[in-house]
Amino acid sequence: MSSTLFLQSDVRDPFSLYETMLDKNPIYWDEINKIWAIYSYEYCVEFLKNTNAFIPIVNENNEQKLNKYALTILTNLTRLSNGIQHEISREIALLLFSNMKSIAVETILSQLIEKDSIENKIDWVNSVCKKLPILILLKSFEFSDNDSEFISDKIEIISKIMLPNKTEEQIKSINEISEYLYFIIENHLSIQSLYEDSLIKISRSHKLLPDEIKTKFVSNLIGLFIQSYDAGRGILSNSLLQIIKHKSFADKTQIQKSILETLRFDPPIHNTRRITNADIILGNTLIKKGDSVLVVLAAANRDSEKFDNASIFNSNRTNNNDNLTFGIGGHQCLAKYFSIQIATEALWYLFENFKNSTLLENNIQYESLINARLPKEIRISI
Repeated sequence: MSSTLFLQSDVRDPFSLYETMLDKNPIYWDEINKIWAIYSYEYCVEFLKNTNAFIPIVNENNEQKLNKYALTILTNLTRLSNGIQHEISREIALLLFSNMKSIAVETILSQLIEKDSIENKIDWVNSVCKKLPILILLKSFEFSDNDSEFISDKIEIISKIMLPNKTEEQIKSINEISEYLYFIIENHLSIQSLYEDSLIKISRSHKLLPDEIKTKFVSNLIGLFIQSYDAGRGILSNSLLQIIKHKSFADKTQIQKSILETLRFDPPIHNTRRITNADIILGNTLIKKGDSVLVVLAAANRDSEKFDNASIFNSNRTNNNDNLTFGIGGHQCLAKYFSIQIATEALWYLFENFKNSTLLENNIQYESLINARLPKEIRISI
């Protein structure tokens, strides 16, 4: 094997590769890309929990030429911060999540299906997966219809702000919408009672100016939108494929268990990156300070040392929830339980109301991404 980095669109079965690496090179130095790759469950967990495993800086010195608002959003995102800045941003993100209102998934889903289905056929990815999670989140925070329409229409563009390498076109699109997006979020938060009270409290506890905390509130609500779009789309897509394949839709409990197993067996997120802030020893391997590391979560999820019969889909396995798809420790994805809940409710609604739902094609094409395995479209008959 010469390279650990590949586009998911170019590989039919990445899991066969992971299986080989788990057996022969659970920690591997990729000389071509100058990056370590960690495949085993044990070492992935140990590394992710190490306080010297840092999130790499994206857009250092603003070489990507993001405008003022886009740069503010990027700089303050929980997912991309380290140390005390991460603690503050995570505190704010959790506060935002805890104040969401409950929304009926089936109401929004039924509208999406009715709107886009043609002759009882629908593209599950583009009609549902890319829209449902963000629409639920927007309604949970009581955004107006006009603001919700703008944000949901632009979420795919702003989500590209997370990419370490962006094209000129992506940067242009992000810059074009960032100011108005920032204004919408800031204006909406300013009328929330939670916002002002929390602003003062967090500002005092961390000895920061209110304006500094304000930018973190705005940025991390946008971050939650991005997380719900990324995580929600992936879970809804991959879970549908596995549930149809294994016919595991008898009831809501079986669907939820199948979603948890999908997160282990066929996860939307395959890897995440870190950079070491000090020397780290894993087993007999020394990873030096400043080294780049690829943590291959999808490989760890198929590690037979952790999961019995790891290459077999089994929704009744007792430790499926130990999958690493959402990470572990302080940087665990905040959208985990939100996304699982939405997927459970949405897929239960689909199979309860459209019992004969079937795939219209089996040759699924995937997006040209290194870190995520996301279907471009899934045509189904309902």
